[in-house]
Amino acid sequence: MTDSINRRKDHHIDLCLTENVETNVLSTGLGGYTLEYDALPEMALEDVALSTTVLGRRLRAPIIVGAMTGGTERARSINTCLARAAARVGVGMGLGSQRAMIQQPHTANSFSVRDQAPELPLLIGNVGAVQLNHGVSAEDIQHAVDAVGADALTFHLNPLQEAIQPEGDTNFSALRDRLVDAVNALNVPCLVKEVGAGISDKTARKLATIPLAGVETAGVGGTSWARIESHRAPDNSAQEHTGQALAGFGIPTAQSIRACRRAFEERLVIGSGGIRTGMDMAVALAMGADVVALARPLLEASQDGEDAVVNVLEKLIYELRVICFCTGSRTLDALREVRVFDPPNMGGQMWGTDCE
Repeated sequence: MTDSINRRKDHHIDLCLTENVETNVLSTGLGGYTLEYDALPEMALEDVALSTTVLGRRLRAPIIVGAMTGGTERARSINTCLARAAARVGVGMGLGSQRAMIQQPHTANSFSVRDQAPELPLLIGNVGAVQLNHGVSAEDIQHAVDAVGADALTFHLNPLQEAIQPEGDTNFSALRDRLVDAVNALNVPCLVKEVGAGISDKTARKLATIPLAGVETAGVGGTSWARIESHRAPDNSAQEHTGQALAGFGIPTAQSIRACRRAFEERLVIGSGGIRTGMDMAVALAMGADVVALARPLLEASQDGEDAVVNVLEKLIYELRVICFCTGSRTLDALREVRVFDPPNMGGQMWGTDCE
């Protein structure tokens, strides 16, 4: 079983780098909006302040390197590269699923990125929520969190991926109550995220009843884990067919952000799922996300080294800074007050009121 997990992790990396695994049925929805441009911002570009506090940790910009991988030597190299880049830029990082290190403690070095990047301002651990139904205890999770020095933990939800994955765990029975127990038992802030199919109003309302610090949307529009697993399923199998057919099934990122903000009110909302540009980031923030996360563009950059990852992050930050400048937003709070328009209806009202 453990060797199978390791092979799967490296196979996932290969597929993300070499195959078309992006959603092609629905988009994030973010591209359907733009922000109100202000040609008289009455401020200097250097006045823009992008720093923010997330889970008690100060970030230079509202960005988290999204959860990707772990458990193998190749994953260790990628995670080290990403962590060092994130530390240099001053943004946060999420780890890939730590199930591998729970089952194989010797793989902990592939997740222990703070050993290589001690200045990393925020590190978020990760474990599949469904593993609570498969023998993983809160004590196991706490040990995994402590072993890597994580500041918080994300439980990921992925029923669609698990249903397509040849080795998938599909018993999600009574999982909400087990999540409540686990969150109450852990000594770090806990989040829940999807892995690319998004969070609906219904799900957000259920999650909001759990004592979580926040939620990550991971909406439809970016990498499709149903499509990834379809590439791993036997040829002509029902799983291969279904993974391709349902690659775009779920809630687009824009809609997921809106649902999560309504349900979680003042708690943390991380907008993710197909975030690719500074404008994607700006629209997500204006729609209600506190911070954004992205993964695949940084995974691709990591193949060219730490400097390449830093370059991608710095370009995104500069683009976001210019957008803030051109909307008259000195701070992220000010950006959230900027009107968001549907481009075909530029005379319309602010997104979130009359244009839902």
